[in-house]
Amino acid sequence: MRIDKVLANSGYGTRSGVKDMIAAGMVRVNGNVVKDPGLHVSDSDEISVDGVEFDRRDYLYYVFDKPDEVLTAMEDKRYKCVGDFIPGDLKGKHLSPVGRLDYHTTGLLIITNDGELNHKLTSPRYGISKQYKVEYQGGCLPAEAVRELAAGITLTDMDKPVKIAPCTLEITDDHTCILTLTEGKTHEVRRIISHYGRQVVTLRRIAVGGLTLDEEAPGKLRPLSKEEIELLMRL
Repeated sequence: MRIDKVLANSGYGTRSGVKDMIAAGMVRVNGNVVKDPGLHVSDSDEISVDGVEFDRRDYLYYVFDKPDEVLTAMEDKRYKCVGDFIPGDLKGKHLSPVGRLDYHTTGLLIITNDGELNHKLTSPRYGISKQYKVEYQGGCLPAEAVRELAAGITLTDMDKPVKIAPCTLEITDDHTCILTLTEGKTHEVRRIISHYGRQVVTLRRIAVGGLTLDEEAPGKLRPLSKEEIELLMRL
């Protein structure tokens, strides 16, 4: 993976911020100063940032139940964010969220300093499933939506039509459903529901791959078990 992605995914800053660090000569790979943010590194390469060794083997893995009205960011001066729920003793561990949930979307968010895993779980190339429980208004979704979404529909609500990847819809009752996606286009779930003339009331992510939340506990952060980590690695 590119050195700028490795560091950005591990919480060293934004991609542009990491590139500035690299340009300033703060990053070394195998003892050599790196100037190219596109340099590809492997697990065997030794990386240091501002003289401090970056040990990618010392990984931490957590699952967080994101509450409503919380930004998927590690810090923000205006709004409450995920970083506000991270204990002080973990602040220097370069943790970052895997992907993002919208401000009003709740539920499962993986938090780790494993940049490689972060990349693989969020890249459309790997097709990792994300499952959402949706409460909506406007009447029960039409039965044909199950077939149409399985084939892949085209959204026409923005400037250009967008073909979305096939996804799975389970209609649970007249105002709730379960949607399982393998990509993460902007506001995709809300746009799918809107495509059928309904409006999302609440949206909660309940699974990533085979990883699920134990219970509904907004604001709870817990370490993943060895079995759960191995499950993610197999994905």
